[in-house]
Amino acid sequence: MPHRPLALVSALAGSDYLLWNWSLQGNHDVLSLVSGLTLPPLAIALAWLLALNTTRLLAQIARAPRQHSRTTTAPQAATTPQQTAAQQPPHQQPPHPEGDLQQKASASSKLAA
Repeated sequence: MPHRPLALVSALAGSDYLLWNWSLQGNHDVLSLVSGLTLPPLAIALAWLLALNTTRLLAQIARAPRQHSRTTTAPQAATTPQQTAAQQPPHQQPPHPEGDLQQKASASSKLAA
């Protein structure tokens, strides 16, 4: 979310407060009345935007995935076929090429008989 509304309202509220304070000290009655009447709505809008941005930031932090666990794992190095076969569980051993030939040979011998 862009922070322009928060920056704009905070700048307006701050400048309105400074104008109101200056006009009160300088006996500028009309200017102090106008700036004093616009100061409460600006202060309310500033408080609302601060609360809204704070809750959005907290929600974004709560939803963010934990990236520390993803970045700490090192990339795996290239392994040889023997290493991959040794790392796999026994039920997932790659098929042996000679086993395929024996199955094909037994299937063809059945057809010949």
